[in-house]
Order: sequence, then C-alpha cells, then structure tokens
Amino acid sequence: MDVINIGTLADIHIAVPPLDEQLRIVAEVADKSNRFELLAKEAETAIALLQERRAALISAAVTGKIDVCSLSLHAEEVAA
Repeated sequence: MDVINIGTLADIHIAVPPLDEQLRIVAEVADKSNRFELLAKEAETAIALLQERRAALISAAVTGKIDVCSLSLHAEEVAA
C-alpha cells in the first residue's frame, strides 16, 4: 500500500503565479463576489416587494375593493 508522507509531498511541484497576479486574481474574485451579494440582496428585495403586492391584491379582491370578475372578462377580451 502506498503511503503519503512529508517526503512524498516535498517532491510534488505546484505552479504558483507571481504575487502580483495572485493579488489581481483575489481582487477580481472579491469584486465578483460583491456583485453576486448585491444581486442576491436586490433579488430578495424584489421578492419581498412582490409578496407584499400579492398579499395586497388578494386582500383587495377578498374585501371587494377590486372587481375580479370584470378583470377576468377584460383579460379574456384582450386575449381574443
């Protein structure tokens, strides 16, 4: 059975980019990570707003503040 020990690991050569390139890569990854976080927050905000509007629409329909039947008929006319 093969064994991995410190001697085996010392014989492995790993290519490492120069420090300036490493720093550029880190900066680019951090920038993209920040963009993803911002997009995720924007998506969460949009979802929360849509949920609020959905709840308000359902509430208005249930309490009779909007006439769902006329909206349904109008939608059928537009589709035709």
